[in-house]
Amino acid sequence: QVQLVESGGGLVQAGGSLRLSCAASGLTFGTHAMGWFRQAPGKEREFVTAINWSGSSTYYADSVKGRFTISRDNAKNTVYLQMNSLKPEDTAVYYCAGDTVRDYGPLMLPQQRLFAYWGQGTQVIVSS
Repeated sequence: QVQLVESGGGLVQAGGSLRLSCAASGLTFGTHAMGWFRQAPGKEREFVTAINWSGSSTYYADSVKGRFTISRDNAKNTVYLQMNSLKPEDTAVYYCAGDTVRDYGPLMLPQQRLFAYWGQGTQVIVSS
């Protein structure tokens, strides 16, 4: 049984930083691309960032580019999301997700519908 467990969420002031972690079990972690998504109140879940199996390729939503960094440690079966310069509009529940694909490319960008494994989410609140 696949489990993705997020941690590291919380309340932070605008301009601050948080680091989210996602510990995976029950899957061959190093063969899956991983991603982070978020869902704000009253809004649909949206893509934030993704990383391929080796960590050599990363993708970001325009809204977080330059502020957020995704990384992974395959030895620890963990993916991270470093969030800097946080804004109130970053307030959301953040979800870790495991993709069904291993890698991405020009013709194969991250797609939410292909992520098969999901964590329970961790709340991030950014106060102004």
